Amino acid sequence: MAPTGGTARGRLLVVDDDDALRGMMRELLEGAGYDVTVAADGTKALEVLKNGAFDAILSDVVMPDLGGLELLRSVRERDLDIPVVLLTGNPDVESAARSVNYGAFRYLIKPVESAELIGVAGEATRLSRLARLKRKALEHLGPHSERLLGDRAGLEASFERALGTLWVAFQPIFDIRGALWGSEALMRTSTPPLTEPLPMLQAAERLGRLVELGRVVRDHVAAIFDLRSLPGPVCVNVHPLELEDDELYRPLSPLGRRAREVILELTEQTPLTAVADVRARVRRLKELGFRIAIDDLGAGYAGLNSFIALEPDVVKLDLSLVRSIDREPRKRRLVRSLIELCHESDILVVGEGVETEAEQQVLIEAGCDLMQGFGLARPARIGS
Repeated sequence: MAPTGGTARGRLLVVDDDDALRGMMRELLEGAGYDVTVAADGTKALEVLKNGAFDAILSDVVMPDLGGLELLRSVRERDLDIPVVLLTGNPDVESAARSVNYGAFRYLIKPVESAELIGVAGEATRLSRLARLKRKALEHLGPHSERLLGDRAGLEASFERALGTLWVAFQPIFDIRGALWGSEALMRTSTPPLTEPLPMLQAAERLGRLVELGRVVRDHVAAIFDLRSLPGPVCVNVHPLELEDDELYRPLSPLGRRAREVILELTEQTPLTAVADVRARVRRLKELGFRIAIDDLGAGYAGLNSFIALEPDVVKLDLSLVRSIDREPRKRRLVRSLIELCHESDILVVGEGVETEAEQQVLIEAGCDLMQGFGLARPARIGS
C-alpha cells in the first residue's frame, strides 16, 4: 500500500468516534498541509484503506466495534510499514504495553497539544517513506526474509497467512548405490517473505508459536502418509522446544501412528539445555517407534551434549562440511574421521548439500552411508 503523495506533506487517515474531536484534528492537520481522510471507527477505517493509500494513521484506542489496537493488527495484514499513532483519553499500562508490543509509532495521551500532534504527524510521514525505501533496498540486495517482517503486529499477520498456505516438500535421500532410501520433509509456504523454513521458524520463535508450527507440519506429513505410500523412512524436522509438546508423545496422534516410518531430526544449531529431561523424552519417543537424527552436524554447538542426550540413530553432516570437499583435504580428513566414529556407534551418516559428482564420490570413498542434495534431487511437492 504505497502512498500516493496527494500533497507535499503526505496523506493521513484520522480515526476517532468523537465527531467534534475528529473534525478538529482534521482541520488542524489540513491547515498544516496534510491531505486528511477521516473515519468514525476502526471498521470504517478498514473500508477506507481498501480504496486508498496513506502515509500514516492516527487512531483513538477505545472505539465501538473495532478499537485502535485491533485496527493496528488488521492494518498489518495489508501493510507492514505504515506508522500508526494511537491516542487515548484513558491511558492504562496494559494498552500502552500492547501498543508498543504491536509496533504503534506513538502512544499519545489526550488532549494532545496542536504542536505535538503536527510534529508527530510529520515524524510519522517521514519515517513511512524511509521504511518503504529500506524495504525496497532489502528486497533489491537479496534474501533477508527475517528483516522484512516488520513489527510484532505485522509478523503475526504474516505468520497467520503463512500457516494457512503451509505445505510440505520432500527431498529424496539416496544410498551410495544411487537407490532411493527415504526422504526429508521440508516445510514451505506460499506467503512471502516466509516461504522458506528458516524465516518461518524465526517468526514462530519470536511469537512463541514453535510448538503450534511443529504440530501443523507434523499433521501435514501425516496427511500425506494417509494418502500414499512413501518409500523408506521420512525425516521430519523437530525444534528442540517441541520436545516439551505432549502431543508429540501421543501414540494415536496423526504422526504417532506412523512412528516406525519416521525419523525425527533435531538440529545441532539449537541447544538442548532449555528442555527439561531431554534423555527421558527421547527414550519415550524411541519407545513409540521413532528414530532420532542429529541434523547440521558440524555447524552447531561444540561438545557431546547432543550425542549424549539424543543417542542418535542417524547423523546428517552439515552442507558446510560437504561443500567443495573434493577440493579441501582438511575437510576430507575431518569428514572421514566423523564417519568412522559414527559407524563405531552404529550410527548412519547422511551427507547433506551434495551438489556435484566430485563431492558425491569423495563422500562414498569416506564411507558415507547416505546422501541428499540438489545435485541428486531437488525437493518436490508430492501431494497432500
